[in-house]
Order: sequence, then structure tokens, then C-alpha cells
Amino acid sequence: MSRQETILLVEDNLRVQINNKEVLERHGYSVLLAMSLAEARAMIRDRPLDAVVLDIALPDGNGLDFLEELRSTSEVPVLVLTADQTPERSSESLDAGSDDFLRKPYAIKELRARVDALIRRAARVPETVVKGLLKLNIVAGQAFYGGEDLLLTQKEFSLLLLLVQNENKTVGAEYLYKKAWKAPIGDDKNSLQKVVSRLRRKIEPAGYNISVARGKGYVFERI
Repeated sequence: MSRQETILLVEDNLRVQINNKEVLERHGYSVLLAMSLAEARAMIRDRPLDAVVLDIALPDGNGLDFLEELRSTSEVPVLVLTADQTPERSSESLDAGSDDFLRKPYAIKELRARVDALIRRAARVPETVVKGLLKLNIVAGQAFYGGEDLLLTQKEFSLLLLLVQNENKTVGAEYLYKKAWKAPIGDDKNSLQKVVSRLRRKIEPAGYNISVARGKGYVFERI
């Protein structure tokens, strides 16, 4: 690994949590721990993550409900864990937005292998993303409309890429700011609003808009 990826373990069984943490840390990952959905929400809000290992049965709610909530703002890879042996549970997990599913009890080596696979798949980013006449070159960090460079700043491109990858979904303001500014949003919401406003004007000729979901975030959508 070129850098230390960060994994969030959401698990209320302390013994399982410690065992999983130890094996992932030995394999080179940085591991954060949450024993409830409330703690998991705080972790996701405050720092970027490379993968989430999510138990379903948690003291303050259902992990699958949380997963659907997470998918409205993030594409972070998620491995769901459960002691439920019914065949329907795996399909429910995938429908909710999980990338993989593992039943308890499991071999600790299998958990590590599944996490490795998630990280590898997430790293396979396409070189370009195309939306109609709008083309984003991810490697160069440039966006084009009909072949003409839109001359986006680094923050404008970062925001546009995140929004395009979540087309028609609400992406949280805190998440966008954290990804583009590499820092928590704090009281600096005005900076994000200004960049989104400039970006909106630049992409409007391509037939797309960035609308505001009041109190929630922004949505990239076709006009």
C-alpha cells in the first residue's frame, strides 16, 4: 500500500472488535472503532475513510438502515457482517448498498482478505467520466464541455467529480468540503457555497445543474 488506508469497524462486541482491529492493523491498516451507529456517524463525518466493516445488529439501530443513509452521501466500500444465517440477509445487504457480505462466525483471515479486495476494487478509478458533452479527465484533473477546457480550479474539479459520481443523489456539504479542502468544514460553509456557485455557472451550458437540498447538501442533475 502506498499509504495507510483507514478502516472503520462498527461492532458492539468488544472481543470481536479487538480481534478484528489487531489483524487489520498487523496488515498495515489504520483502524477506527465504533460500538454504535451514533459513534459511526461521528467518525464518518469527521474524517475520510477507505472502507467500513459494518455489523448489522447494533444497540441503537439496524446497520442496514444506516448503510442506506450512508449511501446518500458516500461511496465508501462497505463490508457487512451478521450472525443471521437466513439466505435473504445477503440480498438485503446488497440491496441496501453493501459491496460485500460475510456471515459470523468467520475466519479472521477471510475478513482481512475481504477488506483487501474492497480496497483494491475502490482503487481502480477510471481515467475519464463522461456525462453527455461533459467529460472529466480524472488523471489530469480537467473538465471539458464539447472538447473545450472549462478551466476548473482544483477545488471545483474535486467537487464536480464527487457530485458527478453521485448523480441525482444528495451529497452532504460537510463531506464535499472535507474531500475538496482536506479539512473539516467548521464555520466555513460560505467558501463551499461560493465554489459551488462558480461551478454551477460553468457546467450549465452542458445541460447540468447543481441544486441545493436545503440543510442536507447538493445534487448534480440534468436540467
